[in-house]
Amino acid sequence: MRVIRGLHNLTPADRGCVATIGNFDGVHRGHQAILQQCREHAARLHAPLTVVVFEPQPREFFAGEQAPPRLTRLREKVRLLMDHGAERVLCLPFNDALRSLTGREFIDQVLIEGLGVKHLVVGDDFRFGCDRRGGFTLLEAVGREQGFGVEHTRTFTIDGERVSSSRVRTLLASGNFHAAATLLGRVYSLSGRVVRDQQLGRTIGVPTANLPLLPQPLTLRGVFAVVAELEDGTRHPGVANVGFRPTVGSERPTLEVHLFDFEGDLYGKRCTVYPCARLRGEIKFDDFDALKAQIERDQASARRYFADYHGVDDPLPLASAPRPLSDNAHAKPFSDSTSASNAADANDG
Repeated sequence: MRVIRGLHNLTPADRGCVATIGNFDGVHRGHQAILQQCREHAARLHAPLTVVVFEPQPREFFAGEQAPPRLTRLREKVRLLMDHGAERVLCLPFNDALRSLTGREFIDQVLIEGLGVKHLVVGDDFRFGCDRRGGFTLLEAVGREQGFGVEHTRTFTIDGERVSSSRVRTLLASGNFHAAATLLGRVYSLSGRVVRDQQLGRTIGVPTANLPLLPQPLTLRGVFAVVAELEDGTRHPGVANVGFRPTVGSERPTLEVHLFDFEGDLYGKRCTVYPCARLRGEIKFDDFDALKAQIERDQASARRYFADYHGVDDPLPLASAPRPLSDNAHAKPFSDSTSASNAADANDG
């Protein structure tokens, strides 16, 4: 397994591969089907499978903060790609130099001179090149000329609908974690290393494990009933806030997790958090007393949610809709940006 950052790091041993190109955000079941399609050709040609991705993703380069939120960080994406058969991941920096290539220049420099590709699998709507001439038709023509195969990806559907990253985002934003897991082929999670923060939670009797998030648009934002998995493999229910902590005025997004009935030092340790049910959006309070009272209501709501699932034979108690807000009826939401209407994006697979 090898991660290659940039064309200049390719070696002669990296040439002669089966390749596919895309964002692969979330590495959902549609992506997994593409990887299976590639593995079939890799086995037939006795060639390694190479996945080409971009960093940042093209939509992020052009749209900035208006780009759709990511489902996976690059580190997690690479791990998932490897888990599903990729032997090499070529990560190309998406910058002015790359975006200035014509369609033919991209094929020559990346696919032919760089990878020496034997077979390519891409979507038939895949577009590339500053001249907008790069597409499936051009790839097929160059493939015939240069002796490599080109085929389009097989459409993968569930319940008659194509699986896409935008569908997963919409489901997560709507609080349907159960359906999102079906599309992903795994439970959606957030992970990171616990860091020391302002420790304000301790001052109001609610200690939290704080995991910093990348300064990018958030897939989730608000308060959730969660299950946290620690380094030792144990799982603990709790409640978490994802966002900017408007009462405190944080400039960087953070995942704050309070584990129920837990004692221990988590600083410096990795933690994986599985959101199970959405409780509410972020709220800006006038003072810490109001914040503490709302946190107590959130804890009670999360505990009731987990109690409702007692005895249910599910690995994780995933909701298919947000938790009813009757116990938060007087809380006023604060600019919650994770609504389904702005989470969806139909062009990134």
